[in-house]
Amino acid sequence: MKPVSCSRPAEGRLDRANRTRFESRQTGTEIFARIRFSIGALPDSLPTPVPSAAANALFAHRIEFQTALLAWFRREQRTLPWRTHPSLYRTVTSEFMLQQTQVKTVLPYFDRWHRAFPDFPALAAASESDVLRQWEGLGYYSRARNLHRLAKAVVALPTIPKTVAEWQELPGVGPYTAAAVTSIAFNTPAACVDGNVVRILARLTADATAFKDSASAAKQLAPLAEALLTVATPGDHNQAMMELGATVCFRQKPLCLTCPVRIWCAGTKSGEPEAFPRLASKIIEQRAVTRIWLIENGALLLHRSAADARRFANIHELPTAEQMDLNEKTFAEAVPLARKKRGITRYAITESIYGMTKRPARIVHPELFWVPLAELEGISLSGPHRRWVNELLKTRDKTTV
Repeated sequence: MKPVSCSRPAEGRLDRANRTRFESRQTGTEIFARIRFSIGALPDSLPTPVPSAAANALFAHRIEFQTALLAWFRREQRTLPWRTHPSLYRTVTSEFMLQQTQVKTVLPYFDRWHRAFPDFPALAAASESDVLRQWEGLGYYSRARNLHRLAKAVVALPTIPKTVAEWQELPGVGPYTAAAVTSIAFNTPAACVDGNVVRILARLTADATAFKDSASAAKQLAPLAEALLTVATPGDHNQAMMELGATVCFRQKPLCLTCPVRIWCAGTKSGEPEAFPRLASKIIEQRAVTRIWLIENGALLLHRSAADARRFANIHELPTAEQMDLNEKTFAEAVPLARKKRGITRYAITESIYGMTKRPARIVHPELFWVPLAELEGISLSGPHRRWVNELLKTRDKTTV
């Protein structure tokens, strides 16, 4: 299969490609019906009838839509390291890092990562502790572990997998990542549907469906994404859609006047593009955690989660009062050294850090360890706790309870 081309394909080539793909499907209604019912869902289980009039109209102008989108992307795309120096490995690592993380956050980590692990063999040969240390600060550490496992799997294979199905067999790779990697690296005609694409498609069609969450919206809008895909250059098309969502079709205050596909956007024509998609509000739970700051004989007491922990496996953080078998009421009148906030999935967490001048009578928790201050740089701390520990080390004489 030919690699993804960066040159603009002729309109005739796009037209022939799409005619071949949809030659037996004469109308938008037919194509959406065939795709949708081929997945085996019963008609009465569908969240809303498909297609809508807006979806049909968009499909009818798909060639113009594709041409305008790709022309804009090739003119306006951001200069990103996985685009300027493309490779399968760089595409894979960028996709893992960009899961639930913004581009501006990823960029310094991407550079650091590739200096430490320049290719699949280097990553496969690394220890988990080194992998976690390089990932530190990006959060969602299961991504790093899965990427490490994926590298080991890839180097053990006789040939590099190239299909969506093959990539979904690898660790940490779901439908979206498989479509992104194979379309960009191997020109496989597979559409990507992430939060950005959901927002674009829902606005293009003014889809008023009340979705439970982004995942259910992605599932319903996937047939439309496939129908609009530029099969001659699927990698460029997918990147263009993601770029449009990231730089123009914002969740709030979208830049509709500069959008290259606004003339086909039913949401813009409605005057309320921000009304789409209609996703149920996330319920954020507030949580409070009491943390302990204790240094003894030049070592800091830390908690390290077990290797099989569901979250933060083998990652160090300051211990909680509970982990140290301390009653939180002990700190009711004390002033914390610091009070910090962080977000993890659906939780908004306030962490109050209290200093102690001496250790409790006993410390028996199996996951508590004394780490010499000189060795802190060599261990894996969660990103927030790395920052907080560094801050507190500068003022560690203020330990008091």
